[in-house]
Amino acid sequence: MSFNWKASGLFAAGVAFGTAGIKILSSKDAKRAYTQCTAAALRAKDCVMKTVNTVQENAEDILAEAKSINEEREAKAEAAKVADAAEDVCECAKADEQEAEQAEVTAEPAEA
Repeated sequence: MSFNWKASGLFAAGVAFGTAGIKILSSKDAKRAYTQCTAAALRAKDCVMKTVNTVQENAEDILAEAKSINEEREAKAEAAKVADAAEDVCECAKADEQEAEQAEVTAEPAEA
């Protein structure tokens, strides 16, 4: 089995780069950058949450108004049904009166 210098060189370079990367990532400047990024993310989160709350409130208003509109339509439809039923009753009563009058007219000549 032979020693692979190329692979061991890559490994050593990776270790060196990793060690340097860790030192860079843990430096004061890096920590300051992380803190600034985190603060910006928190500000963005607050802005998004305000927008979400506004949208949610508007959606609740829209839902309440839509329900009100549907209730008004149902009430109008029910009133129309009642009016139609009242008309039907009146028409039936008129038809009954006309039949009764015709029966009286028909009965009078038969009696005479």
